[in-house]
Amino acid sequence: MRRDLVLRVIARTLIPFILLFALYVQFHGDFGPGGGFQAGVIIAAAIIFYALIQGVEATRKSVPEWLVETMVASGVLIYYGVGAVGPFLGGNFLDYFVLSHDTVHGQERGIFWVEVGVAVTVSGVMLMVFYMFASRAKDPE
Repeated sequence: MRRDLVLRVIARTLIPFILLFALYVQFHGDFGPGGGFQAGVIIAAAIIFYALIQGVEATRKSVPEWLVETMVASGVLIYYGVGAVGPFLGGNFLDYFVLSHDTVHGQERGIFWVEVGVAVTVSGVMLMVFYMFASRAKDPE
C-alpha cells in the first residue's frame, strides 16, 4: 500500500478527524451515548488504520509496544486511583461524591476520570492485540 498515494493522502487527512471524533465521544459520554470504551476503540482504530496504510513497522515506531503496554497498565491504575481516593477522603471505594465540595461536581469528576482510564486501557488492549496478530503474520509456525 505504500505506493497508493491517494490512500496515503486520504488516511493522513482522515486520521486527525477520527482522533478528534474519539475525543468528542470521550467527553460526550456523560451526556449521551459514548464514553471511554467507545473512545478507546476509535483511537485504536485510527492507529490501526495508520498501520494498514503506512505499514506496521512505521506504526511500531510511532506507537511502540512499550507505550502500548504502559497504556494498558496506566488506564487500570487511573481507574483504581479514582476508586482509592474515596476512602482517603472519608467515603467508600469508587465513591465519587467526596471528590469535590459539591456532590454533583464530585460525581462528574469521578466519572470523567474513570472513563479516561477505560479509554486508555481499551485502546492499549486493542493495539496490543493488533500488534500480536501483525507479528504472527511474519512468523508462521
